[in-house]
Formats: sequence, structure tokens, C-alpha cells
Amino acid sequence: QGLKSLAPTDYPHLIFGTSKPAPGLPAADPFLGKNKVPDLQKVFQRSDGLPVHLKLGYPDRLLYRTTMALTIGGTIYCLVALFIASQPKKQ
Repeated sequence: QGLKSLAPTDYPHLIFGTSKPAPGLPAADPFLGKNKVPDLQKVFQRSDGLPVHLKLGYPDRLLYRTTMALTIGGTIYCLVALFIASQPKKQ
């Protein structure tokens, strides 16, 4: 009789890679929206001289400038604190 394969010969149908919803899910689930990846690829691959972290406009600029302000402010605060801590204490 020989050895028998333990792997099943009938494989279930794949549920990914299709535009159909998975079996058992309602057709109008909110996560099955429009694919935004091609639109975002066009935005990020556009050759306009901007770095990728500033491509989406005003919100990116606001976040970048806030981060830079906090970084510079924190550096200045640390330097001032180190300067004050290095001064001899007066009695």
C-alpha cells in the first residue's frame, strides 16, 4: 500500500487577492473602502523638489516645524540646566 500523504488534496479557496468580500462578512463593511494607495503613490513620486516628509502640504509642515521647535527648545533647556548645575553653590 505504501505511504500516504498527510497533506489534504483539496485546498480551500483563497480569500485574499480578490475584490470580493470574504465569506461570512456583510458586503457593506466600512473597511472595504476605496484603495487610496495609487493616489498616494502619485503624490509621493511627484518630482517637485520637496522631501517626502513634507509632500502632503500644510499638516506635514506644521508637524515638522513643531518637532523642530521642540527639539531646539529642549536642547537650549538642557544646556541652560547644565550651565546652572555646573555653577558653584553660594552659601
